[in-house]
Amino acid sequence: MLKYKYRNFAPNMAENKLSVYSDEHFMKEALKEAQKAFERDEVPVGAVVVCNNQIIARAHNLTEQLIDVTAHAEMQAITSASNHLGAKFLEDCTLYVTVEPCPMCAGALFWSRMGKIVFGASDPKKGYSTISTKMLHPGTEIISGIMAKECGQIMTTYFKRKR
Repeated sequence: MLKYKYRNFAPNMAENKLSVYSDEHFMKEALKEAQKAFERDEVPVGAVVVCNNQIIARAHNLTEQLIDVTAHAEMQAITSASNHLGAKFLEDCTLYVTVEPCPMCAGALFWSRMGKIVFGASDPKKGYSTISTKMLHPGTEIISGIMAKECGQIMTTYFKRKR
């Protein structure tokens, strides 16, 4: 039986200490990428990949600009990180993404063997967990809820503007 490491972010727990290399710090960087997508009229999802406490890849949705339904922030970030490292497996890396990955991105994250995934807002309509929480690699640690309010707010603002 496969075991998945999964934990929710708890805002007041002692283990969530703010530091230069905190989950909150890197999620703020992912939010900067989401803002770039928002400004380009793309669905505002942003991502960064971190390895050894350094951002090695930055990405945001480019589906409209590239006319490519697979150009999600996570897919762009995986490709960029792999190119940076010269490796297809990213076991020693962490993906910070503003919204729960979709099933397509979860599949790519599985195959890349991403070591850790940290996401902000859950996606109850299109997130991978709507299908199965076991879509990710069994060695991948998952943390959800980091800056969920801020990550969800940019999405809400974007879709309100579209309607």
